[in-house]
Amino acid sequence: MFNRQLPHAVRERLFGGQGAVRVWALSAAPMPPFTAVLACELEPGASVGVHVQEHYPEIVIAISGRGSVRVNDVAAPFDAGQVIELAHGSTLAISNGSETEPLRYLIIKAEKAH
Repeated sequence: MFNRQLPHAVRERLFGGQGAVRVWALSAAPMPPFTAVLACELEPGASVGVHVQEHYPEIVIAISGRGSVRVNDVAAPFDAGQVIELAHGSTLAISNGSETEPLRYLIIKAEKAH
């Protein structure tokens, strides 16, 4: 899943953050009600800046590493096994608290409930 030999994107300073995050699309096409399943690896000391969940609600699941999130301007730890639920319109920022280990997490986006 986090194999750098597999096709993936590298996004620098995502949403105004610092460093790089690698992103692997784990599904080739949407699987309704899910619109995307992504594996992400945030490099040591890096961050993803504050951004709005503009299109879809999502959950973010920490797989390994230690970090923190800021959801709707409320800070919380984000360590392996933790799940963050983001409603449509929520804001999110992620920081890797380690200077030596990546923070790995999954993002699952779903269609809005009608």
